[in-house]
Amino acid sequence: MKARGGYAAEVHGPADGAAVPSLGYALFATRWLQAPLYFGLVAAQAVYVYEFFGELWSLVHGVLNGRTDENTVMLAVLKLVDVVMIANLLIMVIVGGYETFVSRIGLQGHKDQPEWLSHVNSNVLKVKLAMAIVGISSIHLLQMFVNIHHTSRQELVWGTTIHMAFIVSACILAFMAGPMEARAASLHHGPHAVPEQQPAHPAG
Repeated sequence: MKARGGYAAEVHGPADGAAVPSLGYALFATRWLQAPLYFGLVAAQAVYVYEFFGELWSLVHGVLNGRTDENTVMLAVLKLVDVVMIANLLIMVIVGGYETFVSRIGLQGHKDQPEWLSHVNSNVLKVKLAMAIVGISSIHLLQMFVNIHHTSRQELVWGTTIHMAFIVSACILAFMAGPMEARAASLHHGPHAVPEQQPAHPAG
């Protein structure tokens, strides 16, 4: 096609195999700015590992010295479970967030690939994070009721209210994720396959 000045204007699209730099590509490359944030969460997870073994050592030391009762042991175990659940939450954010928003990790077929990572996306990740937060909140609420003699009534009311709010939020996210997942699956598979044409039979 000739332009007004007599020069031919030729446009090479992605189908031609030519890499055409654009502002969109530059913006897409900025996703790598999130990578240091996930490594920062790895450092935070290391802090929780240190916290876990510190709590575990205090529990074992107290039991061996006979300075703990059953209620104290239960509270200490709940603290350990709380740390583990927060670490699980960090793993989901680090691995799932990196896979969803930064780059593919490429664990398909790996023997240690987590089951939830095979179908992770932003909707699934939000629901799993919400359920993890509900679990962590339930551990905190259980700690309050185990230590009820040292917990005020106001703290119990606020803890229960906040926990119920987390449950309602998780249910709403799960309810909204269902239709979104169905719509995404339909878009992914595309239109229905064209039915096979029946062979034409000769007249007569």
